[in-house]
Amino acid sequence: MEGTKNPHVVVLGGGTGMPVLLRGLKDYPIDLSAIVTVADDGGSSGRLRTEMAIPAPGDIRNVIAALSDVEPMLMDLFQHRFKNGNGLSGHSMGNLLLAAMTSVTGDFYNGIKEISRVLNVKGKIYPIANQNMFLHAEMTDGTIISGESNIPLANKKIRRVFLKPEPVFPLPEAVQAIEEADLVVIAPGSLYTSTLPNLIMPQIGDALQNTNSKVVYVCNVMTQEGETSGYSAADHVQAITDHIGQGCIHSIIVNNKPIQGDVRAIYAEENAAPVIYDTDRLIGMGLEIIEADIVDRQRKMLRHDTSKVAKLLYSLL
Repeated sequence: MEGTKNPHVVVLGGGTGMPVLLRGLKDYPIDLSAIVTVADDGGSSGRLRTEMAIPAPGDIRNVIAALSDVEPMLMDLFQHRFKNGNGLSGHSMGNLLLAAMTSVTGDFYNGIKEISRVLNVKGKIYPIANQNMFLHAEMTDGTIISGESNIPLANKKIRRVFLKPEPVFPLPEAVQAIEEADLVVIAPGSLYTSTLPNLIMPQIGDALQNTNSKVVYVCNVMTQEGETSGYSAADHVQAITDHIGQGCIHSIIVNNKPIQGDVRAIYAEENAAPVIYDTDRLIGMGLEIIEADIVDRQRKMLRHDTSKVAKLLYSLL
């Protein structure tokens, strides 16, 4: 119908969970925006950050790949990781392209926009910030761990995470996207090192408090050693509200089918266990609980099922 516009869905996150959601959502009649963490400091991303003083490109690269509509060979090239070569070994082609485009355009966000155009990306991709930033964690024993990749390795209980240098300003377009959204989705991922770096900037927390849209959190299926060992679904939500305040999350999507067999055994070796959803606590937090079988059972490693979660999220509109 003429005059109607597609609903605007905003997804916040990083890591491996976010692209899974985006791959499913891009096929629906929605205006899609992805707000992506740039706090990664490991591997190729970390090296480029240090050498070029740019925000981390790795999570952005994976989101571009998820939302792109190009020939598979071109996407294979974009995601190619060099296995040898002096200085090249370990680098991803997409990370190098993002670094090069940042240099050409003089701006990280402009670089993302240009690559998105070339690779026929559906939707808009916003880095949470347009500047280099570093994640730190204060542990319950009072120690401070610096660097996103070091935080889980400390294997201590985390009290809070914070960003430096202060203040870190979010991209204004990202704040505006949240304020104008019809649905905001907090993607699954490493709670303290992929999810919270997006949420802990004051302006983002304020936007989540003030948006008229429903904010839904897609909860992790498994705990993660060094970050969320022993965490229930309510513990995940509590960590978020401890950082950004009560009332930011309205609904939570949880997996309601048991994780069993070989997959569970593989995760047990990593001291990971299924996230239990504690219904009474979640209801006490004022949350709408959406239960579903949301796991892709065709894979050896547990991932949210792209099509199941996308269908569920679209139904919320």
